[in-house]
Amino acid sequence: LFCISLVTKLLGRIYYFNPASKSPGSLPPNVSAAVNGVAFCGTLAGQLFFGWLGDKMGRKKVYGMTLMLMVICCLASGLSFGSSAKGVMATLCFFRFWLGFGIGGDYPLSATIMSEYANKRTRGAFIAAVFAMQGFGNLTGGIVAIIVSAAFKSRFDAPAYRDDRAGSTVPQADYAWRIVLMFGAIPALLTYYWRMKMPETARYTALVAKNDKKAAADMARVLNVELVDEQEKAAAATAAAAEEEAARREQYGLFSREFARRHGHHLLGTTVCWFVLDIAYYSQNLFQKDIFSAIGWIPEAKTMSALDELYHIARAQTLIALCGTVPGYWFTV
Repeated sequence: LFCISLVTKLLGRIYYFNPASKSPGSLPPNVSAAVNGVAFCGTLAGQLFFGWLGDKMGRKKVYGMTLMLMVICCLASGLSFGSSAKGVMATLCFFRFWLGFGIGGDYPLSATIMSEYANKRTRGAFIAAVFAMQGFGNLTGGIVAIIVSAAFKSRFDAPAYRDDRAGSTVPQADYAWRIVLMFGAIPALLTYYWRMKMPETARYTALVAKNDKKAAADMARVLNVELVDEQEKAAAATAAAAEEEAARREQYGLFSREFARRHGHHLLGTTVCWFVLDIAYYSQNLFQKDIFSAIGWIPEAKTMSALDELYHIARAQTLIALCGTVPGYWFTV
């Protein structure tokens, strides 16, 4: 989600270069908004769709679908094609939307799977730990961009924009942003084997699929213990839980007054806090590159080459992730 903010300045220099301008090329406001924000439109849609599908088909199946969608669209984003700037940006936005759609599915599924595996005592910390991995994703994106920009700079050195407007952006810079975007597929792909080996959550199997014995057997696998003597007890317990759940659901639905009375203030408090937090958090992560320039934390764009600017942005973003985002997440856990 966040590596796009590392490369948007570079995209502007490559595709919107104007030799008559004293400043390096930059994405027009509407294009910038689309490139930065389209993945979040996909995320919203993906959360709703895959959250619903996870209840219908099971967590495990849909978890695999979202992963493959993320991997494919991550690679496709880096392969964005077109004969014009508008064509490349349109293709990039298309694949970023579907990447967001897959990421959106991963949000509710990851949290739900973790909550359904965890016990009541550790559930909060485990769900917080799931989201804390986002901090490491942010950090990794910055580190990858630093390595890529430094490697390209050492191989294809270029003058600052004010010294040579056309020469400040080497043709090979077009590969740099693509590599940064595509690299996101690698850590995602590495989890595929374990996602497929993971059994369906016992709570889903017992309460939705109504298969108590399989739920007990799956829990035995997860806990890595023999539950031969305990399986009958476990089956009885899950059956009782299923009956209780069914009775409770018959009493009131999600959009009923009873639900609002029992859980409405919890749901409202959580969602409002989460929503307000995300306005600040996602905006800051997407647009902090502009803040860096405004406060003078990185040099003026015209005093750098395209790859040099990518390096400075990545370094600043990595520093924030290292000193703020990652420690903050784990303090929360």
